Amino acid sequence: MKVIGLAGWSGAGKTTLLARVIPHLLGQGLRVSVIKHAHHSFDVDVPGKDSWVHRQSGAAEVLVSSGRRWALMHELRGAPEPRLPELLKRMSPVDLVIVEGFKSEPHRKIEVHRAANGKPMLFPDDPGIVGIATDAELKTTLPVAHLDDIPAIAAMMQKFALSIEDVLARSATES
Repeated sequence: MKVIGLAGWSGAGKTTLLARVIPHLLGQGLRVSVIKHAHHSFDVDVPGKDSWVHRQSGAAEVLVSSGRRWALMHELRGAPEPRLPELLKRMSPVDLVIVEGFKSEPHRKIEVHRAANGKPMLFPDDPGIVGIATDAELKTTLPVAHLDDIPAIAAMMQKFALSIEDVLARSATES
């Protein structure tokens, strides 16, 4: 199992890019999973439904299962947010795990940058950034692909992805 990240400011188009890259990777025969970091409280179930009621009642975890999918929700209830290594250990084996967000973690990342967003680049200050997907003209020694060049971005992700063992080892030295 290999791991690569997408990092960038809100509004850069990380989720939109992922929605285009994942089908491309699947078309190459890869199994892909995603870990997404959210900066705020969020719900994956609907208020009033059973799983929501169970969480609101204080359950530490609620697993919802059907004939089509299952989802596990774990409530922190004041405990610290888990770091990326802990979350990676919970993932089922696939060919590639794409991490959206987790900018401060030491895994390798492709920066997603949109010029119209008006935000500064992350790469000068983040040694984990190994490539850039952007619609801007850049002068850098890092590999750069246009946001619309899905094959090039997918290739960059595959080239720079690290094994999960290497990511966990990097994280252990950063702790």
